[in-house]
Parts: sequence; structure tokens; C-alpha cells
Amino acid sequence: MAERKRRKSLSGVVISNKMQNTIVVEVERLVRHPVIGKVVRRRRKVYADHSEDIQIGDRVVVVETRPLSKLKRWRVFQKLG
Repeated sequence: MAERKRRKSLSGVVISNKMQNTIVVEVERLVRHPVIGKVVRRRRKVYADHSEDIQIGDRVVVVETRPLSKLKRWRVFQKLG
């Protein structure tokens, strides 16, 4: 039998918790600019499902999951701080 693949995970900072059972997490990564060579920050917002008490500013780890709604494709795996 084929083994299951590990799910993708991202870590980021919670920027909104105003929805029911949903938070918005800003994920930041560093990328080298192809022409200039300077390291630039790239940010992306992901919508994640959660059940525990999470506040704005908390660092969280989210893992990929099945589509839960129109935008929600991630689930909170761990709260880091």
C-alpha cells in the first residue's frame, strides 16, 4: 500500500479572530528578488478553522485540510505563543 503524504504546514501570526470558529493568519516568507538579489518579504493571508481561544498576535501553526468553506482550507494545529 502507498503511504499517506504528510500535510503541508505553515506558521504565522493571527491578524483577525472576529469570525465564528475562523481566524485569519498572516504567513510571511523571505524570497530573494530574481533581478536585484535583495531579500524581500512576501506575505499571504490564510483562513483557518479553530475551536480553542486564540487572540490577535498569537503565533500558530496551521495544517492543510479538506475545504471547509469557500475560503477555509487550513486548520489550527498548534498555538505557539
